[in-house]
Amino acid sequence: MKRSSTLYLAVLVAVATLGSCQKSYHEDTERYIFVAANVKLPYWERTKEGFMDSAKVLKVKAEFTGPDRYDPDAELKAFQDSAASHPSGILVSPARPEIFKDAINTAVQAGIPVICVDSDSPSSQRLLFIGTNNFRAGMESAEQMAALMHGHGSLVLITIPGQFNLDERARGVQEALKKYPSIHITNIVNDSGVSQLAADNLSTLLQNKAPMDGILCLEASGGPGAAKALDNVGMAGKIPLVAMDANPETLDWISKGVIAATVAQKPYSMAFYGLRMLDDLHHNVVHQFQDWRTAPTSPLPRVIDTGTAVINARNVEDFKDALATTAARQ
Repeated sequence: MKRSSTLYLAVLVAVATLGSCQKSYHEDTERYIFVAANVKLPYWERTKEGFMDSAKVLKVKAEFTGPDRYDPDAELKAFQDSAASHPSGILVSPARPEIFKDAINTAVQAGIPVICVDSDSPSSQRLLFIGTNNFRAGMESAEQMAALMHGHGSLVLITIPGQFNLDERARGVQEALKKYPSIHITNIVNDSGVSQLAADNLSTLLQNKAPMDGILCLEASGGPGAAKALDNVGMAGKIPLVAMDANPETLDWISKGVIAATVAQKPYSMAFYGLRMLDDLHHNVVHQFQDWRTAPTSPLPRVIDTGTAVINARNVEDFKDALATTAARQ
């Protein structure tokens, strides 16, 4: 019995030793790039965390780049520069899908896998979109707003017109509001992804006594900006405000009772799994076809919905505690 145990242990050690000697299929030259729309926003900082954590797990090199403000042309240049360096794969959140189409197609035709994250370029040859179903997110936002407005009144929408993911959210809002014919969108504010611009534009509407029974934000910067504008004129908590995403500032305004709710996306998960799928493509891990580059269609799903969560006064402290615990471990 003792001899059998000794032999079993010896086999385990041998197997473990062989496993440890096996060379990873990752090469030292492998390098993945994420091109973001605005690297200074907390939303994209959270995305970067997911991207870099995924790179650590895979033991590959990773770079995170993009403009430090909303500038679609600058983001396109960052994508083109990234593709020219011929990385192992690129994740990108195209601010305007139409101007990215040719650049994405050129990269894919050069053998560089490209996955869209958060915002899509659906008419391009990108291999996958991973992110929120933005139409559904818009519907969820509108349902939250309609309940707060009791089904009637004038609604102000804060967004960036022309950005594909936000236009999809706006389309979802319009669809959901068909059930509430007494709610009317009376003003659309373009904040260009800048919190202070949202605050300034909303302040102008307030000063001009524009009809306003609710404020709905479809992008991350609008919520905190609108909250500041309301707080500055003593209207905090008096006009229902629904935000988008779970930025720390947004969560703080929920705790203060100024923002009623926010529809939170999962940028960390988008980037974490996006990189893993790029890596699978680079190594042709999915064997539906011999090589994704010559395959008649992508071996990956066309779309992966990472979902949303509604955060309000009932659960905001739980979210803040969970995020603080995660940050402390990193």
